[in-house]
Amino acid sequence: MLQITDHGTVRQIRLDRPPVNALSPELVSALLSAVRKASAEAQGIVLSGSPKRFSGGLDIPHLMQLDREAIRHAWEDFFDLMEALATCSVPVAAAVTGHAPAGGTVLALFCDYRVMAEGSFRLGLNEVRVGLPLPAPIFLALRRLVGARVAERLAVEGRLIGPEEALDFGLVDEITPLEQVETRALEWCRNLLELPPQSMLATRRQARADLAGIFAAREQRRERIDALVESWFSDECRRSMEAMLAGLAKKKGG
Repeated sequence: MLQITDHGTVRQIRLDRPPVNALSPELVSALLSAVRKASAEAQGIVLSGSPKRFSGGLDIPHLMQLDREAIRHAWEDFFDLMEALATCSVPVAAAVTGHAPAGGTVLALFCDYRVMAEGSFRLGLNEVRVGLPLPAPIFLALRRLVGARVAERLAVEGRLIGPEEALDFGLVDEITPLEQVETRALEWCRNLLELPPQSMLATRRQARADLAGIFAAREQRRERIDALVESWFSDECRRSMEAMLAGLAKKKGG
């Protein structure tokens, strides 16, 4: 489900779970292990996806089949993955190689830098459209990037936006042709690593302390996961997810 490639001191972790790199519990667990391992063995990380598909977000059809205990474990692992990216000891660039709705955008939010492909691709946090309140850590990370007013609009409306609007809002840092996305993310990492390392990393830790702090309160984390599990099994969420899947199946069949 992952392709790991070392480019000198920068390690590339490419999602490879066809057809859309949907985030199943297995992929989340593998990615969590890969990020932790890379932070100990490399000096920089590039997180990328398949051409035209960075990640389709959480694997809703699979997750809907899980019981309450399995869903709780899945959310715990996803929180661990967000925290691993937020607190990673080395710089992480997201090479957003295509569509990145919901969970795909979440992965990019917690990286240091985001390069997105030009074109008709979409990203954003559309959780409310499937009846799921946006988890607090994700909203806080979004607000950190785009500011309170834009974060409110994007999150409450569940909007998916294109690369140009994402760049204007600050949701991504640059856009480039698809075939150059991974190259530009690698270049960003390499350029950062040319700086005096101790001063760069110390300043980076200070700059990202607020992001890491989102995950500091363990009791609050448990409460947030409890609330997510309850929302997941609510009638509203189930109806919304089933309607979304029915619409996708109809579109695919047509």
